[in-house]
Amino acid sequence: MSTLYVVATPIGNLADLSPRARDVLGTVTTVIAEDTRVTRKLLSYIKASPQLLSHHLHSDDASVERVLAALDHGNAALVTDAGSPAISDPGGSLVRAAVKRGHDAITIPGPSSVVAALSVSGFEADTFSFGGFVPRNGTEREAALEELRGRGETAVVFEAPHRIYETLSDIARLFGDRQLSISRELSKMFEETFRGTAAEALEYFEEPRGEFVIVIEGAPQASVALTDEYIVESIRTERERGLKGRALVQAVIELTGERKSRVYRLELESRGS
Repeated sequence: MSTLYVVATPIGNLADLSPRARDVLGTVTTVIAEDTRVTRKLLSYIKASPQLLSHHLHSDDASVERVLAALDHGNAALVTDAGSPAISDPGGSLVRAAVKRGHDAITIPGPSSVVAALSVSGFEADTFSFGGFVPRNGTEREAALEELRGRGETAVVFEAPHRIYETLSDIARLFGDRQLSISRELSKMFEETFRGTAAEALEYFEEPRGEFVIVIEGAPQASVALTDEYIVESIRTERERGLKGRALVQAVIELTGERKSRVYRLELESRGS
């Protein structure tokens, strides 16, 4: 059987392509790309001319079958527009299909905007949560960010320039003064990393360009696993202070850093106790 090489490509600077990645892209029969126009520039840079097939978010089952048919006749490489394939990228379905068909899948590691942004953030990175691209829908976006906040650890998300203001506004409301490290144009000429709060970032990015990688500092209590008993005790304390309903739930969320869904459930359960 053939091999599907999962090849990480530069996130901006073409010189970051590894020698091993260059060799693989120059020798495989087929390269599967998210956007063939972007990948053609990279292949031209290394003077390679394999067959190019497209597979993107809106590709159908016929696209997968075309890739598998190509693999049946020779080795292929899977790339994304920038960075590591299958990370917030539709390439994962191809890897699963290829392995199921009996082909081997081998990684050719390299650039990753997640790791790059995290490494210059200065935040705790022993553990972190990756949320991919933030949902476009306001309600879904808020729920996704709240889920990340509830985990307490350092969080990384992607955002497009035309939605950065909405997302930063939600982060400011949900995370308060939590510190951010926001990187854009990584490895390119105009690379920059902003450090500060979400409120400060809203003023800083007057003309947002390029895709953003937002790293959110973990909560101070992230290393402590909160038990139900601890949260219920916090609920009782706030109730004794005269708070109730939404005000009580919000106060406990701010005190513990826990998810709204969990606090709300425990508040309902504790009413009769």
